[in-house]
Amino acid sequence: MANDNLKKAKKAKNDEFYTQWADIEKEIMAYIDYNPDVFRDKTILLPCDDPEWSNFTKFFAQNFETFGLKKLISTSYAYESKKVNMPYQTSLFEEQAPHFDPDINKIRGKIFTLDHDTNKNGVIDIDDLEWQYLEGDGDFRSDEVKKLRDEADIIITNPPFSLFREFLAWIINSDKKFIIIGHQNAITYREVFQLIKNNKCWLGNGFKGGAGHFISNYIDYATAGNHIDGMIRVSGVNWFTNIEHGRRHQPLKLMTMADNIKHSKHKEIKGHEYRKYFNYDAIEVPFTDAIPKDYIGVMGVPITFMDKYCPEQFEIIGLGIATSGLECGVQPYTEEHRNYRKNVQKRGTVDGDLYMLDDNNHPVVPYGRILIKKRGN
Repeated sequence: MANDNLKKAKKAKNDEFYTQWADIEKEIMAYIDYNPDVFRDKTILLPCDDPEWSNFTKFFAQNFETFGLKKLISTSYAYESKKVNMPYQTSLFEEQAPHFDPDINKIRGKIFTLDHDTNKNGVIDIDDLEWQYLEGDGDFRSDEVKKLRDEADIIITNPPFSLFREFLAWIINSDKKFIIIGHQNAITYREVFQLIKNNKCWLGNGFKGGAGHFISNYIDYATAGNHIDGMIRVSGVNWFTNIEHGRRHQPLKLMTMADNIKHSKHKEIKGHEYRKYFNYDAIEVPFTDAIPKDYIGVMGVPITFMDKYCPEQFEIIGLGIATSGLECGVQPYTEEHRNYRKNVQKRGTVDGDLYMLDDNNHPVVPYGRILIKKRGN
């Protein structure tokens, strides 16, 4: 049911997925545990947010003093600019404000700020949030929100998955620290991978089981306009960041190649020699836990490896996909193998993709692979 709802939400062009408090807390505390002062005296910006409903705003507002924040800024995107099939609701927090204006409430974004004890109760927390209308709709690409970005030290949010590439570039151009959510497939985006390879971006502490549970609400017109409101499970989501956390420096515990061949739990590995690519000098390692610790050459590993990547243990060589593959030396298809893929297997061919040969000399193309090698080789 959750997967069906996710497909319907995508079809409705709905990027309104709200992150659970528990997932936010688990991730943020990983940075706190590594460096208790990581947020101290910092201004945090939460763009692409919806402070009336979002747990990001609530979480950081409630922990304002605990984390020692200097200032919290949260912005929302105007309802009419979203162009999604969702019911419009105003919160009591909005309606009770003296400056609430129903005529502009749908077309202007909002800015929520927290930096002092407004109610004079001796504590700075969520009850001290103040809000105003933005001049525009709150689009993160606007000059108005760019100024807020430039004021901030750290940017934290769950941006629309459809705009992840553009949003990350927006952050990188400002040279800010960040913690954001994206799908693991973003690792294979050429510009994102280059940031990872150059140690300017890495995966965060992560969601439990590699899946996030998000709160979503939208109107499903396929079922006579029923309002769907509930939890959606999304597999393969990650936190992307450039802030250090402890798990990033924990080396993988691995077996030797001989022990993997003898004892591996994977039938593709146990009792078999590791396969080699036809068009690149490297071995195929289809599972992260099957990486042989004593192999000194280049290995192709799944993109899920990045969730376990320790930069002190392995060096990233490149990405064995399309143009990125060609750039790191992956050879194009031979005409024989290209024709077989097209005419017999009825599949497309992209030069730069890694491939192997089966016992009949036919090409076998694995899913996207990252090329790595052991440090010190």
